[in-house]
Amino acid sequence: MFLEIYRVHIFVMKFFKEFLFPPYEGKEVLRQCYQVGYRSLALISLTGFITGIVFAKQSRPSLAEFGATSWLPSLVGIALLRTLAPLLTGLISAGKVGSSIGAELGSMKVTEQIDAMEVSATNPYKFLVITRVLATTITIPILTFYTALVGLLGGFLNVTLAESTSFSAYLQTALDSITFLDITASTLKAIVFGFTIGMVGCYQGYNSSKGTEGVGKAANSAVVIGMFLIFIEEVIATQITFLFRT
Repeated sequence: MFLEIYRVHIFVMKFFKEFLFPPYEGKEVLRQCYQVGYRSLALISLTGFITGIVFAKQSRPSLAEFGATSWLPSLVGIALLRTLAPLLTGLISAGKVGSSIGAELGSMKVTEQIDAMEVSATNPYKFLVITRVLATTITIPILTFYTALVGLLGGFLNVTLAESTSFSAYLQTALDSITFLDITASTLKAIVFGFTIGMVGCYQGYNSSKGTEGVGKAANSAVVIGMFLIFIEEVIATQITFLFRT
């Protein structure tokens, strides 16, 4: 266990060391950003929209008991921006992107493509790992706010069918309770989630064992460990944010 922790520590610290010095793979980073967004966009759109509808529908009866259904847009906005949007985006990306990165790098490891890059005087860590980790770190926050927007649209659909509320009034009410701390906390959480997804996927793929079985284990481990760490980071971030609120 301690040996594995040491290997993870060396792998992560190498990222910060290699990231600061040229050459920089800007084109590859942009390509990976496109790949991360493209792989997750459809599922995130569907999940975010349904989450907004279901959350609004399930919250309405509880608020109706107190005659506070007018607070529903505000409740949807707070729930999405504070917790649901970053968490949903992180979990979906861990499943779609993390497994893809783990399988891709694992396959390259098994077929000795990474060794070939080292022989050809190319830094495989900089080209394969840093570009993918940067891509997830940059793209996940963008997808998080996209998820929040789609979720708000889903909530609006439920609210307007029940109360015929205009979109402008719904959006204004939903965003009135959102503070700068909420936006900052969600952004930082999304950045941490993105870094975790990219780093876990790259580590599992980069260090996969020989054979096709190792590729499957790398992809599976990238998803399971990534989701597990995201839940832990969510709990820690919630506690830290609560301290700032008080």
